[in-house]
Amino acid sequence: METGVSYSTERLDHLGIVAGVCREIGLAEWLDEQAGESERKVSVGTATVAMVLNGLGFSNRRLYLVPQFFANKPVEQLLGAGIKAEDLNDDCLGRTLDWLYENDPTRLFAGIARRARDIFDIERKQLHVDTTSFAVSGEYKATDETMIEVTYGCSRDHRDDLKQWMLSLAITHDGDVPVYMRPLDGNSSDNVTLVETVTALQEQFCAETPDEPCIFVADSKLYSEANMKRLGESKMWWVCRVPETSTEAKGVIDPYAPDWQTSADGQTRWYTRVMELPQGKERWVVVSSKAGEQRAKETTERKVVREQEQWEKTLWHLGNREFACEADAQAALSEATKKLPAWFKISSEVASCPRYAKVGRPGKDAIPQVVVWQVKATLNVDQDGVEREWRRRAAFVVGTNILDTSVLSDEQLAKTYKEQGGVERGFGFLKDPLFLASSVYVKKPSRIMALSFIMGLCLLVYRLAEHRLRARLVKTKQTVPNQVGKPTQRPTMRWVFQLFEGIDLLHINSPTNTTLQVLRIQPVHDQILRLLGQPYQKIYNLTT
Repeated sequence: METGVSYSTERLDHLGIVAGVCREIGLAEWLDEQAGESERKVSVGTATVAMVLNGLGFSNRRLYLVPQFFANKPVEQLLGAGIKAEDLNDDCLGRTLDWLYENDPTRLFAGIARRARDIFDIERKQLHVDTTSFAVSGEYKATDETMIEVTYGCSRDHRDDLKQWMLSLAITHDGDVPVYMRPLDGNSSDNVTLVETVTALQEQFCAETPDEPCIFVADSKLYSEANMKRLGESKMWWVCRVPETSTEAKGVIDPYAPDWQTSADGQTRWYTRVMELPQGKERWVVVSSKAGEQRAKETTERKVVREQEQWEKTLWHLGNREFACEADAQAALSEATKKLPAWFKISSEVASCPRYAKVGRPGKDAIPQVVVWQVKATLNVDQDGVEREWRRRAAFVVGTNILDTSVLSDEQLAKTYKEQGGVERGFGFLKDPLFLASSVYVKKPSRIMALSFIMGLCLLVYRLAEHRLRARLVKTKQTVPNQVGKPTQRPTMRWVFQLFEGIDLLHINSPTNTTLQVLRIQPVHDQILRLLGQPYQKIYNLTT
């Protein structure tokens, strides 16, 4: 071994990819420009990038443990020269969260998301919006009206025993990239907040590109006469599921309608009705899919078995009752079966039963002491009724105010709503226990609002990297191995992050200089980094 030479290693793993996205969108520089500061050793922008790295680092560490997270990481390689792990203490990060709150996290996120869309060439013709809730413990008293109210509400996580806050999110269809986030009170109404989100997005994008209309997609919580009228008057295009409880929706669903159409792959069916409603004319498409029909069939059949057992017990107990006259027995039968489901049929008769004074077989000339009446009923399952029920349950209504099918065809309309799952996947990502966003450990509503910005950034960086890699795999006709070793052009970034586990940065320190060497880079790592681009290769010290 050479005299005077020392060696040390630091864990780089996938963090170079995260840092590469942050650099490409200019996250730290843009935030520092907004802050107008240059004196702090760790600027607002650098501290924010550090929290994003922590959030996407599979560590799930609380903010005050961020220095511990960076203790074995190449901090200067990721954040810049002169930055050390101990500089990223809770005071530094707390000041940054306070600054983010004071400067409106929603406005800041819209600004950085706009930069990201332009740099990564993300289309925003179709935007999906939704809300979710995050449960927390503690008092969380708001000290001014600009803070959200952390309180009890309808929990998406079925934790009604805990207080919560809510988050409104909008993503693009192209890559599921978030473009809007807003923290909300824990008891906010979806019917109110969703229409406010759509309106805010319309104002934001009209200011950017007024000649490029976009379609806003939401679930049934947005749909109401007042909301649809408001969106229509604002000349906004929308696609929304019509609530199943709507009288009009119940009337328009017909499993045996004569004009069902089928997609080329045979997986989806639909038919269309144009509705004249108080809020204006709408195009409704009744949709059913093979997978949905199978789920509905299995669910309905299980329900029929359970209810059949319950109704047979009811009829057995009814059959053991005695009535003074035939009319009373018929009335009892009618009352007992008043709520009988349509897929059950009852065969029944009311019979007289003589009762004698002596026990045993009556004699030939014995006269009954009294005559009572009993119901004899048999329950049968109407299979045609069962099929009608599960076919009805499998169908749902998607509405839109886009009446021109050349802009959005009936089949495209059905597909557009089905892609609403992208925003649900975004919420699933934010609640994943491996990521920072799964738990909120700050104790002030203002810092929850600031942390929602960090959560949104984590999702933004993750989706941008995933979109870039998938797009370039398709463009260059390449593949990478998935979790079971099969080639794919649509790897999840979570899997890519796992692929990069174990990559270290070796420091070779001699009396005259320090040399850096990245260890355990395999051909698949090199391929991924070259597809992502030169900034990512530079972080991993790869030549182009």
